[in-house]
Amino acid sequence: MILRQIKVGRMANFTYIVGDEDSRLAAVIDPSWELERVLDELKRSNLRLTYIINTHTHFDHVLGNEQLKALTGARVVMHKNSQLEKDVAVDDNDLITLGSLSMRVLYTPGHSKDSICLLVENRLFTGDTLFVGSCGRVDLPGGDAGELYESLRRIASLDECLEVYPGHDYGHEPYSTIGKEKRSNPVMLVGSKEEFIALVGG
Repeated sequence: MILRQIKVGRMANFTYIVGDEDSRLAAVIDPSWELERVLDELKRSNLRLTYIINTHTHFDHVLGNEQLKALTGARVVMHKNSQLEKDVAVDDNDLITLGSLSMRVLYTPGHSKDSICLLVENRLFTGDTLFVGSCGRVDLPGGDAGELYESLRRIASLDECLEVYPGHDYGHEPYSTIGKEKRSNPVMLVGSKEEFIALVGG
């Protein structure tokens, strides 16, 4: 598996390139700003972009979709709840295939109604559902603290060795593991849904 984490824009967004070493097929997760860096990395790594995948459709995660699609012909993938234009609509447990590489979709609403995480080998791309040391806001349209609590509990049930790659560089390091977050992240340490809602608002 090929992985590139690229920090872009003034909102500390992460755009990711995920590629299959054998077929050289790739996906870009959450393109927004500084697309020239993404395109340069695809070229440098000899990767052919086939999918543009959005973990959710807030503007700072989809801003680059149209341009990147026009330049590469890649297909746009979003959760079926998204109201934006897409080529492929996915739902929980769907698989997105890049050559021999499979990306499993986990539906994780709470930050938005169309939030997904992507499980690829030992890496989990969490968008704005889970950050290093915190989680996404629930005070934007479509946010729901109760749903986010359940989504975080689902993530917490996964293998603790899985690496967590968030949608923003908001923590003390750019990526983590589920185990580390379960031991140190306040939103993962709460004892009940009521305590979580009190902590995050909503």
